[in-house]
Amino acid sequence: MKEIKVMRAVEEWQRAGAYSVRIQGMNRQYHIALRDEFDEHDGDESKYIILLDEEYPVATCRFYALSSRCVMIGRVVVLPEYRDNHLGSRVIREAERWIEELGYQEIRIDSRIVAEGFYEKLGYCRMDNEIIQSGSFECRRMYKVLTR
Repeated sequence: MKEIKVMRAVEEWQRAGAYSVRIQGMNRQYHIALRDEFDEHDGDESKYIILLDEEYPVATCRFYALSSRCVMIGRVVVLPEYRDNHLGSRVIREAERWIEELGYQEIRIDSRIVAEGFYEKLGYCRMDNEIIQSGSFECRRMYKVLTR
């Protein structure tokens, strides 16, 4: 693994890199149907962070506005062969930087139960104890207030 580069994807050809990671990391690994992996939040209104190993997309996340002050981060995926290299936390931190630059003050994430500890280490807190079913995953809604 060489130096990992960051791409803020705003054009379709760039978003294709995010989609590629999601297909490999979720569709293939967890047998999630394409129709379930891609939803109404994919497209021009969402922003995507992609981490590249040379020019190969290896990690991604997307975010979209819930209101004028709050966004939702989702579809956080690191390719299996790149896990345990802190790329998940890096892709989240890069998204947070962009989100702050855009003027938002709060981030929400629907975390899989098994990933709650990961998000807590990044400063996210549970909104409540409610378990949300997201496809085949049990999740909890978490949030983080950004401070400038």
